[in-house]
Amino acid sequence: MTRPLPVPGIYCHYKGNRYEVLGMAHHSETEEPLVVYRALYGDYGLWVRPLAMFNELVKVQGEPVPRFELEKAF
Repeated sequence: MTRPLPVPGIYCHYKGNRYEVLGMAHHSETEEPLVVYRALYGDYGLWVRPLAMFNELVKVQGEPVPRFELEKAF
């Protein structure tokens, strides 16, 4: 199943922290799509993650769950 492209908004990471997705970017050399987001805790660091990894399912107690789940779109 293909997950939709992330939209700007608040997302919950499967480990419980919340993040604000700011938008999409592309790697300067490979043009790989990247998700640009910032933490909503600590130093509010800015991060990028490959789209495929952002959208992937991870196993929690043996069950597949989204790595990031949209809570509120902007």
